[in-house]
Amino acid sequence: MSDQPRISLEQWRALTAVVEAGGYAQAAERLHKTQSTLSYAVQKIERLLGLKVFAIEGRKAKLTRDGEILYRRAQILLAEAAQLEHGAAQMAAGWEAELRIAAEIVFPTWLLLQSFSRYAQEQPQTRIQLYETVLGGTDEALLTRQVDLAITGNVPQGFIGEALMRVRFVPAAHPGHPLHQLGRELSFRDLRAHRQLVIRDSAQNRPRESGAWLGAAQRLTVSHKATSIAAAKMGLGFAWFAEDTIREELASGELKRLPMREGLERYLELYLVFADRDYPGRGAWRLGEIIRELLAQQCPSRSAP
Repeated sequence: MSDQPRISLEQWRALTAVVEAGGYAQAAERLHKTQSTLSYAVQKIERLLGLKVFAIEGRKAKLTRDGEILYRRAQILLAEAAQLEHGAAQMAAGWEAELRIAAEIVFPTWLLLQSFSRYAQEQPQTRIQLYETVLGGTDEALLTRQVDLAITGNVPQGFIGEALMRVRFVPAAHPGHPLHQLGRELSFRDLRAHRQLVIRDSAQNRPRESGAWLGAAQRLTVSHKATSIAAAKMGLGFAWFAEDTIREELASGELKRLPMREGLERYLELYLVFADRDYPGRGAWRLGEIIRELLAQQCPSRSAP
């Protein structure tokens, strides 16, 4: 049997169009072809493979069991072909005019900005769009191809994530907060009696509240980490902050780490994910390299090997 495919992409496209449009007439209109052309393409698939794709039930043609399998595989084949062409176009185009990146807000902002600064020195004409996302918002940005790469704590199904760093969360509050007045190590039960500051999920679909721990009944939910920090500094509640996010406030004494019992720590693994891992743009790949390099240089203890 020859290794050369006997059925062209156009013929598979005809099959999927007939199924998705609901008939030959509708598919012909969608593809700007004649019904007879599409009918011939489907018949050729059946003849070459020795299978029946459609069965007539009443006045309608429905997929057979074999036809359903062929249809699903044809969808994958056409998607792969489109992805290959898109990847080739990206490579031929060279450096992208614009890069779009989604970054979980717990990733150190200073390190991200340093990465942009270094990239701008190499490619000063490139525009950069940064989406500061939370939880499901990062997933959505990848799934909808809104971004070229993302830094996320969750790798959506169908994507490959490269381990980037480990983020440590610390509970903190204003030095005058009642939790600091207890004068002892704290348990989760102690935290439950006080207001927790949490950041809203940036996802449009099925958003959820974010936080390293969500055990408190009283909550103040905000949209940005800067608001959460400002609220904590005003004594409005406590929060689990990414340690890098509040290092200046901890150093100045505006915020004070809560003395939790040993073992009650929270961590999050962050990953670097490309929207198209097989065919990333030249600029997206370079920006990813810069992020990894700076992380290894400046946060060696937390960067992934």
